[in-house]
Amino acid sequence: MKSTDFIVARDDLQHRKFVERQLPDPATLPDEALLIKVDRFAFTANNITYAVAGDTLKYWELFPAPDHFGNIPVWGFGDVIASRHPGISEGERLFGYFPMATHLVIEAADVSKRGLRDAAAHRQNVAPVYNAYARVSGDAAFADRQGDYQALLRPLFMLSFLVDDYLEENAFFGARSVILSSASSKTAFGLAHLLHLRKDISVIGLTSAGNAAFVRSLGCYDEVVAYDEVTSLPADRPVAYVDMAGSSDLREKLHRHFGEGMKYSGRVGLTHRSSSPNEPGLPGAKPAWFFAPDQIRKRAKEWGPGGIDRRFGAAWAGFAPMLDRCLGIVEGRGRAAVEQIYRDTLNGRVPPDQGHILSVSE
Repeated sequence: MKSTDFIVARDDLQHRKFVERQLPDPATLPDEALLIKVDRFAFTANNITYAVAGDTLKYWELFPAPDHFGNIPVWGFGDVIASRHPGISEGERLFGYFPMATHLVIEAADVSKRGLRDAAAHRQNVAPVYNAYARVSGDAAFADRQGDYQALLRPLFMLSFLVDDYLEENAFFGARSVILSSASSKTAFGLAHLLHLRKDISVIGLTSAGNAAFVRSLGCYDEVVAYDEVTSLPADRPVAYVDMAGSSDLREKLHRHFGEGMKYSGRVGLTHRSSSPNEPGLPGAKPAWFFAPDQIRKRAKEWGPGGIDRRFGAAWAGFAPMLDRCLGIVEGRGRAAVEQIYRDTLNGRVPPDQGHILSVSE
C-alpha cells in the first residue's frame, strides 16, 4: 500500500510536488500502531505560516519528507483503516493534525474515551496539542458542515482565544485600542470578535482596499483602515498591535507613527512573508512573537484540568453561529485541486469569505 504526499521545498515554497511512499502492510503494523486514511483537511493562510516557521517551530519534524522538502501540517479528519491497539477499532474517526497526504501511521498512546496522542519519537519536540487526536465518531459537532468549521477555524480560534486572554491578563499593556493587521484573516476575525465583546477596547482592522468591505461586514471592527492610510490614525492614542501579516515595513511604519504609544507589539502570523530577521530598533514596545503553547501551559496550570476546554468551549459557542453568514466552504479533491488551492493561498489569491476543505485522494 502506498501513500501520496504533497510536499514543498523548505527554502522555496513555490516549488512543490507529489510523491509516493510505501506504507507498512496492515498485518505487520507494530503493537499500538494505527493506519489512518486522511479523509479531508482545511487549508488556510495559517498553514503558510506553519511552512514559513517550519524550521523555527519544528513543524517540519511532524511528518518527515525527503531532504530539503517538508509536508505542511493541516487540521482535519482521518479514519482508522487498520488498528493494532486493543482500545481502538477500525472505522473510528479522528480529528487532529495530519500531513497533506492520503495516509498516516501513528503510535497510539494515552488512549481515553475522548482521544489519544501519537507517541512517535520524531513528533515529541513540538507542543503536545500538535500530537493529540480527538475521537469524534458520531459527534455531531464534528460532522458535515460543522466539522468543516471545526477544521477550518477551531485551531485558529484557539489562537485568537489565547491572544485575547493574554492581552486581558496584562490589562492590554495600558492600550485602549487593539490594531490587527490582515484583518480579513480567519485568526484576526476570531480575535476581533472576542475583543469586540470587551466594551472598553476599540478594535481597528488593517486590510487591503479590496478586502475593506468584507472586513466591515463582519461587524466586529470599530474601524477599518487600508494599509496605505495607517498614518491617518490619531497618533496620540495608546495602542496594542497584533501582527497577523508579518510585514516589516508595516510594523516599522506603525511603530514610528505611534512612538511610545505602541504599548504592545505581538507577532502572530506571517501571511505577507516579508519580515526581516534584523529589524532596526523601533520606538515603543519591542516586537515579540506570541507563542500559544506557552499561554496554554500557563493557563492549564492556573485553571486546572478542563479549565481551558470549558472557557474555550464557551467562546467557540458564541463564535460558531456567525460562520454560516460570513464563510463559504469550497471543497476540492485530488492532486489538481490541492495544488491549485495551495498556489492560490501562497500567492494571496483566496477571497477572505472562502474556506477550503481538501483531500489528496480523488
